[in-house]
Amino acid sequence: MKRVLDASAFFADLHLAGSLFTTPAVVDELKDLAAKCRFDAYVAAGLAVMEGSAGAAVRVARAAEMSGDAGVISATDASILALALDLEATLVTDDFAVQNVAHRLEIAVQPIRQRRAKARTWKYRCTGCGRYFDHPGICEYCGAEIRRKLK
Repeated sequence: MKRVLDASAFFADLHLAGSLFTTPAVVDELKDLAAKCRFDAYVAAGLAVMEGSAGAAVRVARAAEMSGDAGVISATDASILALALDLEATLVTDDFAVQNVAHRLEIAVQPIRQRRAKARTWKYRCTGCGRYFDHPGICEYCGAEIRRKLK
């Protein structure tokens, strides 16, 4: 089984087998010694570090926009989603926003310690005037903060 690992997979004490992959952006997030040691052990067992394609990255960005997670998904999150999409692999993560976008892209997800996230569609609503938007930020009508809200 092919699996793409998020950084959280290196912070947990997992024993994963099969074809394992991650991205350079995830490797850059590994700061503590235990996570680096787990990464080294997975590399010794055959873990491959690679990037997803530009085409897959565009599909990830579109899916994040559609789900309302675009303001929450980081570049690292987008990179693992793109790689999982290219490899048709299972994504190993506890990040709910990443799982939500993965649902949109029909990428299989394996949670680590959290429950499996349900597919959700988010909207953004002004905390002042109550208008709905499709992006976070400041409301152009009243100047209040626009926050993510479950549709």
